[in-house]
Amino acid sequence: MRIAHLAAATLVVAAAISLSACSQSGPVIAPVTMDAGDLEGSTVELIVGQVLNIDTGDLAVDSYSGTAADPAIAEFVAGREDGGATFNPGFTALAVGSTDVVLSNSDGGIEEITFTIDVTE
Repeated sequence: MRIAHLAAATLVVAAAISLSACSQSGPVIAPVTMDAGDLEGSTVELIVGQVLNIDTGDLAVDSYSGTAADPAIAEFVAGREDGGATFNPGFTALAVGSTDVVLSNSDGGIEEITFTIDVTE
């Protein structure tokens, strides 16, 4: 009887440990989604770890590139298509601060889009 209780307790502890390995270490931060055409001259507020998801409309997601004046504050993430899934381009907020960013499109005829990303904690 004692062995059965010990075995049951061991299973409960093992299950708890395996489930805790699947849990996230912090809260999930929802991305901010904006249309590329709405970004010119704007200021986008993000928190550290948050992503700006850029909706490119009818233009190919992989035709965009971007640069941040201060790459320690925000980093460009290229858009791509992978296995039938489409991933929009965007910027990831890395550290507290403010940086100007430029979004360009290689399809031609599209002017560069300049805007600011402000990152808080």
